[in-house]
Parts: sequence; C-alpha cells; structure tokens
Amino acid sequence: MPPFATAGKESKAMQDGQGTYLPAAGHDWALFLYDPFVKLLGGDQARKALLDQTALRSGHRVLDIGCGTGTLAVLIKRSHPEVEVVGLDPDPKALARAQQKADRAGVSVQFDKGFSDSLPYHDLDASFDRVFSSMMFHHVPVADKEKTLQEVRRVLKSDGSFHMADFGGPDDRTTGWLARRIHSNEHLKDNSVKRILALMSGSGFRRRDDNGTL
Repeated sequence: MPPFATAGKESKAMQDGQGTYLPAAGHDWALFLYDPFVKLLGGDQARKALLDQTALRSGHRVLDIGCGTGTLAVLIKRSHPEVEVVGLDPDPKALARAQQKADRAGVSVQFDKGFSDSLPYHDLDASFDRVFSSMMFHHVPVADKEKTLQEVRRVLKSDGSFHMADFGGPDDRTTGWLARRIHSNEHLKDNSVKRILALMSGSGFRRRDDNGTL
C-alpha cells in the first residue's frame, strides 16, 4: 500500500539505487500507525469489495503491487489458500512487516522488493491471472502511471484481470472528506475515475462490465 502522508514536502523520499519511494507510512517512524490509519479510511471494506469481484480459482497466480504491510496479500491467501500470492513493494521496512504478518497468519506469501513501473518479472510475461492495486495508484507519479499499467498488462495472462481500489480525484464525489483532508490535491488531482480508465484503455485493457472492472 502507498504512503498516507499529507503532502510530498512532508514525506521523506527514500533512495534505493533504483528509484525513489515514500515510506509506507510517509515516515519510517510512523509505520506502526499505517494499518490502523488505513482501516479508519475504510481500507478493510475496500479490500473485501476488491476481493469479492475477482472470481479466484485454485491454481491462480496473483500479484499485489504496492502491497505495503501485506494486509491484502495475506487476506487473499487466507481466503484462497489454493492461490499463489506475490506481493511487491519498494519499501523494505514495509515488506518486513508484511512478512511478519504472513508468518503470524500461518500463510505463505512471496514478498518481493520492486517498483510498479518496472516489475521485476522480466521472464514472466503473461504469468499472473490477477493483479491487484489497493490504495496505491494515487501515489504513483503522473509520469509513471501509464508505465505501471503497461507493466501490469505485460505480466497478466490474456484472460487475466486487473482490480484496483483507490481514492478518486478531488472532483470525484465518491472520495471521502477524510481522505481528501489527508491526501493533498497534488496526489489526487490526476486520479479521477475518467482519467484512470483512459490510461487503462490506452495501455491495452478492455472494460469488462459497467462498474469499471477491467
């Protein structure tokens, strides 16, 4: 999952030799607050709704990009133990917490370090049945949003699907008041439903149904 910092100037960008990222909670010291904070914003309901639409089956291979502290990845594995789950995030401290969470739940999840706009699965084109993005996409820089979607399309099987839950742009009425207060307009301004669907279409996705599932 993405950072929930109020604005980029208040969050320390971290360097890892490949690129920059914001720590999962905006600051490393605040990581322990991340899970309860996302829950306050309705994260549990959003994840459940996302999972309910995916029609996962035994043998499916699933990728959760921007997995952060691993809540969605662990939920998927607990709900569907017969599914292979991979979580990806650039923040090593968040990934360590995600691994601890999986260990406590007694489930096996593969957690990888990497960026969504350059997925580290170069020999695994068309290898995932489902790709998830939960409360992450609005923190992807504008220039990298299309690259991220192209990478998702690359690793998805021809009959696979991409499932996203996120905050909408400032003009989307579905975005809650609290979310708008916490996330700056700079983060949300390019994250309207219309804009995201246009980027998806341009990246080779086709719309599956009227609720926006691709």
